[in-house]
Amino acid sequence: MKFPQIIYAFLITLTLYACSNQNDKRTQTKAKKLKPLVEQFADLRVIRYSIPGFEDLTLKEKKLVYYLNQAGLSGRDIIWDQNYRHNLSIRKALEQINTAYIGDRTSDSFAAFKVYLKRIWFSNGIHHHYSNDKIKPNFTKTYFIDELLEKSNTQLDQEIIDVIFSDLDSKKVNKKSGVDNILSSAVNFYGPDITDQEVINFYKKAYNGPKGMPIEAGLNSKLVRENGELVEKIWRSGGMYGTVIDQIIEWLEKAMKVAENKSQMEALKLLITYYKTGNLDIWDQYCIAWANSTEGNIDWINGFIEVYNDPKGYRGSYESIVEIKDFDMSKKMEVLSQHAQWFEDHSPIMEEHKKKNVVGITYKTVHVAGLGGDASPNSPIGVNLPNNNWIRKQYGSKSVSLGNITDAYNSGGSSGRLEEFAFDQEEINGEKAYGEVGDKLHTALHEVVGHASGQLNEGIRQPKETLQNYYSTIEEGRADLVGLYYAFSPKIQELGLTDNWRALGKATYDGYIRNGLIMQLIRIKLGNDIEEAHMVNRHWVSAWAFEQGAKINAIERITKNDKTYYDIKDYQALHEIFGQLLKEVQRIKSEGDFEAAKALVEGYGVKIDQKIHAEVLARDAKFTSAPYSGFVNPILHPIMNEEGAIIDIEIHEHKDFEEQMVFYSKKYSFL
Repeated sequence: MKFPQIIYAFLITLTLYACSNQNDKRTQTKAKKLKPLVEQFADLRVIRYSIPGFEDLTLKEKKLVYYLNQAGLSGRDIIWDQNYRHNLSIRKALEQINTAYIGDRTSDSFAAFKVYLKRIWFSNGIHHHYSNDKIKPNFTKTYFIDELLEKSNTQLDQEIIDVIFSDLDSKKVNKKSGVDNILSSAVNFYGPDITDQEVINFYKKAYNGPKGMPIEAGLNSKLVRENGELVEKIWRSGGMYGTVIDQIIEWLEKAMKVAENKSQMEALKLLITYYKTGNLDIWDQYCIAWANSTEGNIDWINGFIEVYNDPKGYRGSYESIVEIKDFDMSKKMEVLSQHAQWFEDHSPIMEEHKKKNVVGITYKTVHVAGLGGDASPNSPIGVNLPNNNWIRKQYGSKSVSLGNITDAYNSGGSSGRLEEFAFDQEEINGEKAYGEVGDKLHTALHEVVGHASGQLNEGIRQPKETLQNYYSTIEEGRADLVGLYYAFSPKIQELGLTDNWRALGKATYDGYIRNGLIMQLIRIKLGNDIEEAHMVNRHWVSAWAFEQGAKINAIERITKNDKTYYDIKDYQALHEIFGQLLKEVQRIKSEGDFEAAKALVEGYGVKIDQKIHAEVLARDAKFTSAPYSGFVNPILHPIMNEEGAIIDIEIHEHKDFEEQMVFYSKKYSFL
C-alpha cells in the first residue's frame, strides 16, 4: 500500500549514518548542488531529490544500489504499456517529432506541443497520473498531422491520432458506480471486450492458492479472450513483457552477487525465479522472504505490486524503489512497531476483528536512491508491503517512510495556501508548530499500525473480491482512520513521539479536515467527481466526520468574508467520531460488506459541493505553485577501471526533465 504525497506534508531534515564492514574501503562522491525546482508546467512541478549518505556506503553497497536501480529502470516500458495500449506508439511518435521537427519551433503551437509531451512523460502515458482523465492537447489535429508529423517524417496510425483528439478512451481507470468499470477503463489490463461480470466469474473459478494462503490472483497477467475463452497472458520471461523482464532479471542476478547478507540473497533469488516462471505461489514465497529480510542498509521494492490502476483491484502496476536506511530516524520511529499490539488491543474496532498477535511489523525511514515504473516521476511518501492479507497476518510487513522524497516535495517552502484556507490564526499557529511532526506521525501510524491492523472474518474472501472497485479507497481510509484515532492520544507522548499530544492532535485534525474538504479540491476540475483512491478516502472520512460532528457541535462549517472554512470546536468528540467510523470500516472489510462500502464511498467520497468547489478554485488561483510534483532522478554513474570492473559509483544529475526522459527512452526501451 502506498501513502501518497499530500499538498502540505512536513519538512524534515534527515541524516543517514550507515554501518558497514570496517575492512571494506569506502569511496567518496560529491554530487553537484543544484536548485531543487527543475521546472513547472501545466499543473505539474518537477523537482530534484538528494541521496543523503550515499557517499558513506561501501563500494559493495553502492554496487547493490546501482544494480537494483538498473533493474527498476529497465522495466519502464511495462508501466507505459500497462497504462494504455497505444502509449508506447504515442511516446515514440512524440519523441521523434521533438527530435526531428524542422518547422517553426518558436510558435505558440509548438510550445503547446512541448507541454503536451512533458505531461505525457510525467504521467507515463496519455492519461493524467492522478485524475485518470485523458490529457488533451492544446494544439489542433490539423497542426499535428500537417505540421508536426509531416515535418518530422513521423508515422502514426490514424486510429491512434483519432484517440488523441477525441473522447475515445477518455478515462484510464473508471471506478464509478453504475457503469461497467472494465469496459469503461482504458487501462491495458483486459481485452477490449471483457466485462465486469466476466472478470468476477473468471476469478471465482480460477486457482486461488492453498487453503488459508490465497495468492494475489491476477496480479501479474493480462486477461484476454482467445478462441472465445478467457485466458491470462502472464507477465514473465518468455511470456508477455518477456524481453523487458529478461533485462530486469539480468540486473537482479548481478544484485544477488553483492547482497549484504544471506536473507537478501535468498529474497532476490526468489524474485528472479518468480520473474522467470510467473508463478504467484513463488511470489508469495518471495514476499515472505522479503518481509523477513530486515537486516542490512539497502532494501528495494520491485514487481507488479499496487492494484490501484485496476478497476477491479487484481492487476499490479510495475514499480521499483531502491532504498538506503536512515538509521537515526528509523530508531526513533521503531517505537511504533514495538507497541503495535498495544494499539491493536486498544483500537475501537470490534473484538472479533482484532488480531490477537500482531507480528513482524518493521518501520523505518529510508532515503530513496532510485525510482522507477509507477513510482516515477511521481512518488509516494510512504509504503507498506506486502499487500497479501494472510502474509501480513502471519509474517508481518515492512513500513517505510521515504524521508528524502518528503523533504523534496516541500523544498519550495510555504506557498501561502495555509493562511488562505485555515480558519483563524490559532489554526495557522498550530499547523506551524505541530503540523510537520503531526503529518509525519500520521503517516507512520497509517503505515505501521493502520495497514497491519484488523483481520477478516473466517471464510471471507480477499477484500479485492468482496469490496471490488471500492477496496482500495476503503483500505486507505481505514489506515487513515487508525492514524487519526491515535494521533489524538496521550500514548504518543508517553512513547516520546511528541512533547504535547493535544497540540499535535489538534494540528493533525485541523490539517486533515482542511485538506479533505477544501484544499485537495484544487486538484479537481470544476464539475468533476473525485476519483483517485486516496483523495476519495480523505473526502469520505472528512465528510462523514463533519456530518456527525455538526450534529453535536463538534465541527462547524463557517462562511467568513464569502469564504468557506471548517472550524473544529471539540477535538475529543471528533476523536470519538473517527473511532466510530473506524469500527464501521473495519467491519466492512472484515465481513466483506460491499453494499456498505458502496454507500460510504458514493455517499460521502465522490461528489463535491459545486459551489464550494468553485469558490476554492477561485481562492487558489492567486497561487503559482503547481499542485502535483514529480522528480528528475539522480544518475548513478559507474566508474570503471581498465579491466571494466566498477571501482566507484558517482551521483550525476540531468540538467532538466527533458534530458532525463530522452535518456530513458534511448537506454531503457525494450518493447
